Amino acid sequence: MSGSTQLFTTLLALVLVTSACTSISTPEPTSPPDPTVIPSPQYKILYIGNSFTFWREGLVYHTEQLAGSADPSLIIEADSVVRGGASLETMWEWTKARETIGEGDFDVVVLQEDIPETNVDSFYEYARKFVAEIKEAGAEPVLFMAWSYERLGWITMEEIAQAHRDIAIELGVDVAPVGLAWHRAMEERPDLDMYDSDREHPSIYGTYLAVNVVYATLFGKSPIGLAYLPSERGGVTEEEAAFLQRIAWETVQEYQEAQ
Repeated sequence: MSGSTQLFTTLLALVLVTSACTSISTPEPTSPPDPTVIPSPQYKILYIGNSFTFWREGLVYHTEQLAGSADPSLIIEADSVVRGGASLETMWEWTKARETIGEGDFDVVVLQEDIPETNVDSFYEYARKFVAEIKEAGAEPVLFMAWSYERLGWITMEEIAQAHRDIAIELGVDVAPVGLAWHRAMEERPDLDMYDSDREHPSIYGTYLAVNVVYATLFGKSPIGLAYLPSERGGVTEEEAAFLQRIAWETVQEYQEAQ
């Protein structure tokens, strides 16, 4: 069983247990329930990262909206601990990330490193610390693979990807290969620029592609056909969304098959 399949199975089991407990205290309905109505699964997700996570209204908002547009909808209660320009080292040492993990009863914690802002050794050290903390809290850790950019061009996208592969194998965790999806999308459709005007942060296309990659990684399901279209700064058209969803799904499938 793949890591993403195990993660989805774990989340679904948590939902079923929660739903059963909740139904005990629910007043008896005045009419019989409709057997064709399936309760929407609910999940708690925490994002830890820097401005790549909170740019363009933030992955928290877009995750909730994208999952909510599924049929049946997935109800996501997402939260974040973020700081601009921060590495995982900064998030560990100088924020409330650890306390939030321990107190939040999350199903999944997504760790977004920005390797060009730090170095690979620091990434490994603090990924290990965070993953241990997350597992201790009973949640599933997922690494968010970000992208390379010109301002800090000492490391390539290929090297960023390899760093994530190596530590993910060591720790036995899943990776959302966002950076690889970005590069693939720009090779196929140069007209859809994943970068914002600063050539570092995500455009609305980059953010939308990222959230589709995360969705596919967490749930092991294709995002193709999900109806949510962000409207910020001109938004994303249905045709553009279909392209980005396909790129997200293909990238996640190929990445997991290669692991």
